[in-house]
Amino acid sequence: MIQKSTLQFLKDLKKNNNKPWFDKNKPRYEEAKKNIESLVEAFLAKFSAIDKRYAKLSAKDCVFRIYRDVRFSPNKTPYKTHLGAGMSPGGKKMNEPGYYLHIEPGKAFLAGGMWMPPTDQLKMIRQEIVYSGKKFKKIISDSAFKKYYGGLDDEYKLARPPKGYDKSHPDIELLKYNSYIVWHQYSDKDATSKNFAGELSKGAKIMKPFIDFLTEAVSV
Repeated sequence: MIQKSTLQFLKDLKKNNNKPWFDKNKPRYEEAKKNIESLVEAFLAKFSAIDKRYAKLSAKDCVFRIYRDVRFSPNKTPYKTHLGAGMSPGGKKMNEPGYYLHIEPGKAFLAGGMWMPPTDQLKMIRQEIVYSGKKFKKIISDSAFKKYYGGLDDEYKLARPPKGYDKSHPDIELLKYNSYIVWHQYSDKDATSKNFAGELSKGAKIMKPFIDFLTEAVSV
C-alpha cells in the first residue's frame, strides 16, 4: 500500500519544487522511496507467479529516479512530483512491452503496452495486427479488459492511415495508433488500501494477453 505520508510528501514537493526545500525534507523523500519500492516488491512477488519472467526483478530494477533531466527542457524544476516504476522483463528501461506504475496524489494509475515505440517496432506491431487482427481484436474486446481499461489510449492516434496502408483495410483504425497503451486510474483511497499490490497484480493479469501480443510482435 502507499502511505498517506508519501502522498503528502508529493503534494508538498509540488508546492516547493526547489533544492533547498528538498534537501531539508530528504528524510521524507527516502521514506517515500522505500514505500514505493516496498509496493513494487509486493507486486513483483504476486505477479511473478503469473509471469515467471518477472521473478528475477527487484524494485531497484524498476523504480525511476525522482530527479528530472532539465538539460533540454524549458521547465527547470529539479524534481518530478510523482513516483514511477517501469516493470518489464528488462526493468525500467522499458525497451519492450511492459507495465508502468505512476503514483501521484489524485492521479495514480497502472499503464502498459508500448508508448511511442521506435519506427521499426511500430511497423512490426502494425504488421502483426495485419496478420493477426482477429486475435488482437479478441484481446481488446474481452469483457474484463474493456471493463478495467476501456480501450486503447488514442492520444497519439493518426487522423489518416499510416503510410503504406490502404484506408479500406478492415483494421485501419487499429493501424492508425502510434502508441499501443492502456491504463487504469486509481483513487487515493485505492492506492492507500492494504490490498493495493493485489489490485495491481489483478490489473496486470487482465492486461497480460495484450502485453503478450505486443511482445510477440516486436520479437525478432
